[in-house]
Amino acid sequence: MALSQSELIRLLESLRSTDGIEFIRAVAQRMVQELIEAEATAHVGAEWNEHTPTRTNVRNGHREKVLTTLAGDLDLEIPRVRTGSFFPSLLERRRRIDQALYAVIMEAYVHGVSTRSVDDLVKALGGDSGTSKSEVSRICTTLDEPLTAFRTRPLDHVRFPYVYLDATYCKARVNHQIVSRAVVVATGITEDGGREVLGLMVGDSESEAFWKEFLRSLRERGLSGVRLVVTDQHAGLVAAVRKVMFGAAWQRCRVHFLRNVFSVIDRDSGEMVAATIRTIFTQPTAGLVRTQLDTVADMLGAQFPKVKAMLLEAKEDLTAFADFPPRHWKKIQSTNPLERVNREIKRRIDVVQVFPNDDALIRLVTAVLFEMHDEWIAFPRRYLPEGSMGEIYRERPESAPALPNTPNTPPG
Repeated sequence: MALSQSELIRLLESLRSTDGIEFIRAVAQRMVQELIEAEATAHVGAEWNEHTPTRTNVRNGHREKVLTTLAGDLDLEIPRVRTGSFFPSLLERRRRIDQALYAVIMEAYVHGVSTRSVDDLVKALGGDSGTSKSEVSRICTTLDEPLTAFRTRPLDHVRFPYVYLDATYCKARVNHQIVSRAVVVATGITEDGGREVLGLMVGDSESEAFWKEFLRSLRERGLSGVRLVVTDQHAGLVAAVRKVMFGAAWQRCRVHFLRNVFSVIDRDSGEMVAATIRTIFTQPTAGLVRTQLDTVADMLGAQFPKVKAMLLEAKEDLTAFADFPPRHWKKIQSTNPLERVNREIKRRIDVVQVFPNDDALIRLVTAVLFEMHDEWIAFPRRYLPEGSMGEIYRERPESAPALPNTPNTPPG
């Protein structure tokens, strides 16, 4: 639909009286409206009040629609037709935000920006009417397909000798009540020394049944070659590891162990005890590591008998790392690599505070992990030396003992 001379003059006068931003908004609005009218003419087969042999429908007025763009809100009119329906292909049904702002909102959501802040951001970018909380949530549901594909992708493309498991807690609404939800995360080191996010799951608590379900889902997706699982001492988690990750040793996180030690000694003695215990993990050979643990236990035993008992009881689990290549020891003695991942998750979700449901929680956590995973893949920096990884899978002689604390019963 071409503009008449008088319409062009009016548009020119209005543009002269506005600033640069308003000029762009007015031009964009008129251009989009013209494209909509042109498509409507093609759909009907005739212009307004035009009778042609090709006409297949009749126009029936307009309905208003606001489209938010980087140039501002565009007040558009969508033509109605008497028979059937018409909606311009240039727009999307039930969406009043253009693709550029759409991408901005999704990116902001992934980075933990609150819905109120997203509304301010949309206004700052030219969307005068902003956007609603429900609209932000609806927009972000389009993330579900790629995020679900990432979360459920096969893991059989490479072996993962080292797996880290840990959980963090978030608030979400369940049955109209705000409750604490356990978010369990698994990351792994590949046989060529790289890192990957393996999976996540949300549940009521860190029960054995819940951890078993999560670990079995990883195995079903093709997780293989696991030689060491690094976790804290949560009873449900440890039991699940022993029953599902058959053939893998278990390393008790030394950082969590020290926290447990601090709970049975006075604060003034904490640094001295911690420094003494850390000497266990600086020894050059497996034999010296275990010998040093016995030595430290005896040294601390007179003043801290509970610490001695804890060390001797945890000896096998704390020193499982010593049966692997020494170049890997610092990275497989604790869950610190996963702790950093969890801190980033908490930083993002703290902005939201309370999620409306588990789906929203899973969506955001998966998006955060997807982003980290992409960085690890896109900027490959070997987490462990590639040349040292082959030592893990060397076949042991038949007379050699199994890995430490490896369960001798089939998976549960």
